[in-house]
Amino acid sequence: MRAGALPACDGTEPAHFPGRNALSRRDGHTGGEFSLMQESVEGEQRPLLQVVIASVREERKGELVADWFIGEAEKHGAFLVERVDLAEVKLPMFDEPRHPRLRHYEHEHTKAWSRSVERADAFVFVTPEYDYGIPAPLANALQYLVHEWAYKPLGFCSYGGVSAGTRGVQMTKQIATTLKLVPIFEAVAIPFFTEKIDAESGLFEPGPVQEKAAAVMLDEMVRWEGALRTLRTRRP
Repeated sequence: MRAGALPACDGTEPAHFPGRNALSRRDGHTGGEFSLMQESVEGEQRPLLQVVIASVREERKGELVADWFIGEAEKHGAFLVERVDLAEVKLPMFDEPRHPRLRHYEHEHTKAWSRSVERADAFVFVTPEYDYGIPAPLANALQYLVHEWAYKPLGFCSYGGVSAGTRGVQMTKQIATTLKLVPIFEAVAIPFFTEKIDAESGLFEPGPVQEKAAAVMLDEMVRWEGALRTLRTRRP
């Protein structure tokens, strides 16, 4: 289903979704509109990492996990970090009349999603598993687009019970590779995650093992992002 050439980007304006979908910097500053200019570290531009929250249901805990991971990514410092919450993006079930490989989008929500994904250099999906599989909102968000995902590294921060969401991750990888995303072997997988939520503060603190896992995954994502950049710049 997913095939075809890679045409030019559809749209020139940065995406803006309501809510807290804002560029997060290491000094804690956030802004509503996104800037295409990336900060520099030691004279080099930092790539943009989008941390995508896959669960959209009420009473979800994915936001807590995502906020923890964003803190770890900001401490790591190699990426600019952007929080993307699918509950705020609010994509309807895929409703474009044409195949997304053509990039002839009719709906503004599709154009905004295209611009947002196009700007990113890498992704981390913060995701549970539903019935051994991918959450429906994440599958829908992936299948809205084709070319915007291509040649970008993908990491996973999964959470759940005994399986830590890993069965859903494996299903997601099948879709991701079809879209030419490059899933990273290193991952953050958090079992029995509700035990890591402080009853008084509500903060999620999974501990040093998961902190190390996040750092190792981000190290590897930096390598892959640099290697894949050449393929992205050569897209027709």
